[in-house]
Amino acid sequence: MSPFTKHTAALLGGVLLAALTGCGTSAEKTAEPDRAAPPGLLGMPPVLDAKDVYAADRGKLSPVVKDFPSRVYVPNTNSDTVTVIDPATYKVIKTIRVGRQPQHVVPSWDLKTLWVNNDIGDSLTAIDPATGKTGRTVPVSDPYNLYFTPDGKYAVVMASMDRQLVFRDAHTMKTAKTVPVDCSGVNHADFSADGRYFIVSCEFSGELLKVDTAKMKIVGQQKLPFTGAMPQDVKLSPDGGTFYIADMIADGIWVLDGKKFTTPKLLHTGRGAHGLYVSRDSKEMYISNRGEGSISVFDFAKRELAKKWQLPGGGSPDMGGVSTDGKVLWLSGRYNAEVYAIDTTTGKLLARIPVGSGPHGLAVYPQPGRYSLGHTGVFR
Repeated sequence: MSPFTKHTAALLGGVLLAALTGCGTSAEKTAEPDRAAPPGLLGMPPVLDAKDVYAADRGKLSPVVKDFPSRVYVPNTNSDTVTVIDPATYKVIKTIRVGRQPQHVVPSWDLKTLWVNNDIGDSLTAIDPATGKTGRTVPVSDPYNLYFTPDGKYAVVMASMDRQLVFRDAHTMKTAKTVPVDCSGVNHADFSADGRYFIVSCEFSGELLKVDTAKMKIVGQQKLPFTGAMPQDVKLSPDGGTFYIADMIADGIWVLDGKKFTTPKLLHTGRGAHGLYVSRDSKEMYISNRGEGSISVFDFAKRELAKKWQLPGGGSPDMGGVSTDGKVLWLSGRYNAEVYAIDTTTGKLLARIPVGSGPHGLAVYPQPGRYSLGHTGVFR
């Protein structure tokens, strides 16, 4: 959650998506699952591999995005701009003026649009990833973050200060349901393997929510067992059995059984744990420790930390994503007005690129995957 957020208002999020079955033909549409998976949310594309929810993220780009130029989009919260970087040269090629306090750049479910979440600007600004040009601006109240249900039916706006989750019809952009939340600072989420529920972090009150996707209803809520807990990014394990939640104050990740929704256990990673990113081969997860300028690497098979990379000269690694080939981890430097490119094999810092003030929810685009669940790019 941005420390710069001061906005309060009633919210509404809007995005225009096309259902997967309504898009053009693609290899992904006709692909059969490698292993039988249990039934999921009605209308959700079946998981390609029941043992790995990220099986579609292996490096092959969807026909929808294969011709898009590779870019890194950096929302600068204090500068009200989006910096566009060419990852091949590490050079800034464009700066786009957007609404007030852009927090995240979010790929739409159908992969065709990037939505800039202008939190205090009460709007979403569309960027065409094919041309890099801005399109329409949709009025929205307090759009701190944006997610999409796995069936592509709804956009879900995380209205942090409005204390709401708002589901909006992806085609008509009309509000389907506004869900008030009894916690403070809803900000990040991830969906279960079957898409039937999702876990939401509430950073200011140190709580977690469990939300029924189809019913659009909160079915579970719990307080984290740590004084001052500040949960951030949420990520599902490849096998779909565990949710990991970064915590900036507890300095680690919470390990949660989403189905049982029992009290999670804490694994220490580093000061100010913030963002979570799965490696392209689904074997590791990168954890940005914003408070100490490091990245911890978690081994999914061993369920333990494997290594830690320290940024030379320090920094404030925040949000980002992994390159198409999986070789580079891109992260914004929240308090240093810069972006980091990190070698995922060695942990070596490849580049430190100056950008605007307060860089936050950086999106690497395009990335492999059949559809986007939102945030800075959670693909399945």
